[in-house]
Amino acid sequence: MSYVIDRRLNGKNKSTVNRQRFIRRYRDHIKKAVEDAVSRRSITDMEHGEQISIPGRDIDEPVLHHGRGGKQTVVHPGNKEFVAGERIPRPQGGGGGQGAGKASNSGEGMDEFVFQITQEEFLDFMFEDLELPNLVKRHLTGAETFKTVRAGISSEGNPSRINIVRTLRSAHARRIALSGSSRAKLREVKADLERLRREEPDNFSDIQLLEAEIERLSARIHRIPFLDTFDLKYNLLVKHPNPSSKAVMFCLMDVSGSMTQATKDVAKRFFILLYLFLKRNYDKIDVVFIRHHTSAKEVDEEEFFYSRETGGTIVSSALKMMQEIMAERYPTNEWNIYGAQASDGDNWNDDSPICRDILIKQIMPFVQYFTYVEITPREHQALWFEYERVAEAFGDTFAQQQLVSAGDIYPVFRELFQRRLAT
Repeated sequence: MSYVIDRRLNGKNKSTVNRQRFIRRYRDHIKKAVEDAVSRRSITDMEHGEQISIPGRDIDEPVLHHGRGGKQTVVHPGNKEFVAGERIPRPQGGGGGQGAGKASNSGEGMDEFVFQITQEEFLDFMFEDLELPNLVKRHLTGAETFKTVRAGISSEGNPSRINIVRTLRSAHARRIALSGSSRAKLREVKADLERLRREEPDNFSDIQLLEAEIERLSARIHRIPFLDTFDLKYNLLVKHPNPSSKAVMFCLMDVSGSMTQATKDVAKRFFILLYLFLKRNYDKIDVVFIRHHTSAKEVDEEEFFYSRETGGTIVSSALKMMQEIMAERYPTNEWNIYGAQASDGDNWNDDSPICRDILIKQIMPFVQYFTYVEITPREHQALWFEYERVAEAFGDTFAQQQLVSAGDIYPVFRELFQRRLAT
């Protein structure tokens, strides 16, 4: 048996199919490694690739081989240590794989299989089975979104889209149609010539006339071109407008003085994860960034994540600004509106009921989904309990979760945006 090993580089994606098959096979290992990587990474490394290790025992291939055949009788010696069904422990030390422990003169093994997944593959696993809840197609986004679809065959088109089979079929049909009578006449003349040569071999004058007629008919048939411009057929592709949902995500982050640098870092990581998810999975989506302390301000992406401005805490200022922007720029009959808010839960006590009223009366009736994450290891304060009243009124479209450390971000994020089965 011969084995062929392809050691070429992956030029022109030669090994893409094999790589995809390998990733499908070890999906569970890769997914677990991605989840671990997200919880330990810093903000700047959130969207990079990852190195994946797979234990050697999990990459063994099954082997089929021929047995000796027939009925075999074998006598095995007994032992004092093992019985049927027990597993033999790995020799201590000296084995391959982990590189830990003291040196040994016994034991052998293999290192774990390690490979690198790309940034695209890392993000695919990170956002697998996630979606924006309750997304509906309210309006077409306009003429800028199209989907190219096949629309049959055309006699005109781009040479790169020529349909060879249909073209040759058309050419063959044209040649048959134009030369049909000549071919029938040619068959008759050839039959007459054969009969004349067999019955009257000395009749040279008639034989020459028939031979001349055969040459004339053959030349007429061959003058028909093999391929004509009339035969050319092209695959017709047309652009159909692609229905696309118009969605906007409001990101509200507390940057007040009570938010420590560690708490702000967790909030930023949550919003970066959300931002990557939105930009990767949804082409047509607006993101509105709002920072707030005693007052709220709409900012761009750079200022939202890296500004050092701080102050007191009035959470309702951010909710009021969100409601104003919704009314001015995002009509609820045209847009799917989402909100995500992160805070440490510390708020001016008289302001928490105001936040509840704004959400219940002015925001929640018009949004598809609103999430609130509270980043604190302490007991919940008034804002959390007011938001629980919002959750009671809008249980399907409002969710709140608590974050304690960076390791909680990814599990909570997946819980908030897990794909839900249609009911």
